[in-house]
Amino acid sequence: MPRTDLQRRAFARDVHDGLASAQKSLPSVYFYDERGSELFRQIMELPEYYLTRAERQILERHGSRLAAPFRAAPCDVVDLGAGDGTKARLLLEELRAVGADVRYCPIDVSETALLTVLGACARDLPWLATESVVAEYAAGIRWVAAQGGARRRLVLLLGSNIGNLDDGAARAFFRDLRGALREGDHVLVGFDLVKDAAVLQRAYDDGAGITAEFNLNLLRRINGELGGTFEPENFRHFAAFSPARRAMESYLLSRRRQTALVEGRAYDFDAWEPIHTEISRKYRERDVTAFALEAGFVEVAHFLDEERLFVDAFWRVGPAAGTP
Repeated sequence: MPRTDLQRRAFARDVHDGLASAQKSLPSVYFYDERGSELFRQIMELPEYYLTRAERQILERHGSRLAAPFRAAPCDVVDLGAGDGTKARLLLEELRAVGADVRYCPIDVSETALLTVLGACARDLPWLATESVVAEYAAGIRWVAAQGGARRRLVLLLGSNIGNLDDGAARAFFRDLRGALREGDHVLVGFDLVKDAAVLQRAYDDGAGITAEFNLNLLRRINGELGGTFEPENFRHFAAFSPARRAMESYLLSRRRQTALVEGRAYDFDAWEPIHTEISRKYRERDVTAFALEAGFVEVAHFLDEERLFVDAFWRVGPAAGTP
């Protein structure tokens, strides 16, 4: 689908704002054009990228427990940052098995990803009702809040998507999400746990160079959509773990002094100057509990994979304060 003029203007504004900053940056949300979505699908299949395998193991082992609160009930599964929807489909099957009347509502910034999700659902789950929304998290939460009726909601934020927000933004996100939900709704959030930095390094800088191409594709997108003159071969993907921030951080490093134009506006780069493109926070289990309590969720369970690399936190919306 073609991008709307409003989306293009937002993309242009964010690119200009980021490149004009003292610490140049580009928002990671713009990784996911058609090519970027395909590259990320390839990343998820890499042997180094443990996250997808770990979370899939969790969902396969504990899907029946996750579906149990929705037994024989009307249920909307709201999938924030749906990606290709593969893991969500595991839960959709479990919900059907307990007699839930399921509607699947994937929300993603990538129209290409949503088309892929809907196509896979039509093929593999022909019984499933769907309604998709092209939106970022904030708009997705507003969409959730606007849905009336008696259908209960299971909101998914799978993968390590929450890790792309710093802690302050994550707290605000969870507060806003809690405010959009009703008593009895549930949330399932994936958190990548702190681990050996060597494991993280391999996951974010794979030997095949696919993660590097994923990062560099952002420059190609700027060239294609905003008339940019970046030469991607003059930049290098760089990823490193910051123990103090408990985060993987990704950059594009300028290999030499150069100037690139975006919509005719010039941006100068020193040799080895970085463009920050992504943060991926890593968590301790106590951090997960703190997020739930601060936002007002009731913790139901933490589900971990065998190697304890990843946790899916299952939270419930309890009665409002003061409700008997």
